[in-house]
Amino acid sequence: MVLSIFQDLPAENISFTSFKLTGFYTLGEWRRFLFIPYFLMFLLSTISNTTLICLIISLRVLHSPMFVLISLMAVVDLLMPMFFVPNMLLSFLFDWNQISLVSCLIQVFGIQYVGAYQSTVLLWMALDRFFAICRPLSYHKNMQISNFLKFVIVSVIRNGLLNITMVSLVGKLHFCKKNEIDHCFCEHMGLVQLACGDTSINNVLGLTTALLIATADFVFIAVSYVIIFASVMKSGKSSMKAINTCVTHIIVITFSLVFALTAFLSYRIKNNISPNNRIFISTMYTLFPSCFNPIIYGVRTKEIRQQFLKIFNRVNPE
Repeated sequence: MVLSIFQDLPAENISFTSFKLTGFYTLGEWRRFLFIPYFLMFLLSTISNTTLICLIISLRVLHSPMFVLISLMAVVDLLMPMFFVPNMLLSFLFDWNQISLVSCLIQVFGIQYVGAYQSTVLLWMALDRFFAICRPLSYHKNMQISNFLKFVIVSVIRNGLLNITMVSLVGKLHFCKKNEIDHCFCEHMGLVQLACGDTSINNVLGLTTALLIATADFVFIAVSYVIIFASVMKSGKSSMKAINTCVTHIIVITFSLVFALTAFLSYRIKNNISPNNRIFISTMYTLFPSCFNPIIYGVRTKEIRQQFLKIFNRVNPE
């Protein structure tokens, strides 16, 4: 009887409150094997980021602004996969693919908000390198917490307001098209596409958020490093350490931005990207930096590498 009542209702009067995540289901039985690479990447991310955070916190010699920023990046990289990878792994193994609207919105906010800081922390690192290389005499003054907060507070407010507004507007939508999301986790545009009625504001705000956070951060980082490279070349300094650090930052954010923009634009423009490839790209822009940032900064940063080897040799003497 209840079913017949819902069948008699117009489609636009029904709003789904739970969804089914159907990412990679076209792979059939092979889908279960995706558990292995994604679990290994999640394990790598968790162990490497936790190790890096503990190392920087426990050693006073690493309590300088640059290493504090590296630890913040590790915190971001540790939290990011937590919002979707455990649920995705359970889905691969046991086909647990149901998610409520509230849980979906929480997942969207967590991924968007924490993900915003992957580029923002790299921007703060670029500022640190700018002051260290171009303004060395005033470095400690500019990097004091009281002074550096003026560079931090603007981006924190920006990231918070944009993402809270974006998710709040999604929560007010009426979902009546279908309750299947062709993804392994809830993504902003993947959810918006299921809504009936006008979603132009959601599309514009999603585009604005991408431009004002990831793209804007990348532009500021690029400008900072152009100034840094010009300063190094002009002064004739042989500062390979500075150049290596800058190049590392540029490589990391370029890979992240390419993955993120490809996944982002795949919803908005006609393309030949298959659903499985689009899902893979989306998981990579959220998981790839979390796996490789701590390795890049841990291996390439001399001070961190030396301190880690000291502890390792102390624990495992020959």
